[in-house]
Amino acid sequence: MNHSQTLTSAQQMLLKLYNKSILKKAKFAAIEGYLPDLSNKTCLDIGADNGVLSYLLRQKGGTWYSADLDEHVVSSIKQMVGENVVQLDGGKTEFADDSFDLVVIIDFLEHIHTDKEFIAELARIMKPDAELIINVPHHRPGAWIRKLRLAIGLTDEKHGHVRPGYDLPTLSSLTDTKFSIIEHHTYSKFFVELYDALISFLFERIQKEGESGKGTVVTADDMSKNQKKFKLFSLIYPFVWVLSKLDLLLFFMPGYSLIVRAKAVRH
Repeated sequence: MNHSQTLTSAQQMLLKLYNKSILKKAKFAAIEGYLPDLSNKTCLDIGADNGVLSYLLRQKGGTWYSADLDEHVVSSIKQMVGENVVQLDGGKTEFADDSFDLVVIIDFLEHIHTDKEFIAELARIMKPDAELIINVPHHRPGAWIRKLRLAIGLTDEKHGHVRPGYDLPTLSSLTDTKFSIIEHHTYSKFFVELYDALISFLFERIQKEGESGKGTVVTADDMSKNQKKFKLFSLIYPFVWVLSKLDLLLFFMPGYSLIVRAKAVRH
């Protein structure tokens, strides 16, 4: 899909970064695989990082709204998609009852203490036959990548996480009375996560100012201020892409990201 003729410089920069991110591309592929037909649907994405995933979701059709916790992140999303972007606090939203046919939550629930209450709020603003897609870190206590992240300072607190993630039983319990999970899988294994951990560590060193309450979120402004470092990042990408393919050998292992598709439970 080529939108280069109509893109702003900020959009071009963040899409360029996305195209060099193995994990973000894997994340969008997982979400895209669970999307229903979006014709005439009103949709909401929540927690889509710097806005590039919000932008890509809007290319799939339907009418979209976007939301996130942090003012810095909300501003970046607005640079990517323009209108219909709001800031949330993990509690009651500004949306009316039965507003949405689809809600996509991307790495958001682990940032709020009120995850159970927020799921109930989503049930209020979603139509009776709506679908919910939730992407979260897959909590695997004792996993090597988690130990590495902690060792290099990529702690839950630094990323604004109030919990390290979810496993399927925990997520099922969280959504139980409001939504029924109908599909799920994990993705992103050892080598992809190793690369992401090292890149997150590098970006954390790049960002001296403007870090959001959600940890390291790289905006177009960050890229503009650090062109040389991002060029280096682009140069090493082909080698890391080859390394990431070693994850194909780990077919027997669960991934470090968990995604589910659920249906609203009728009452």
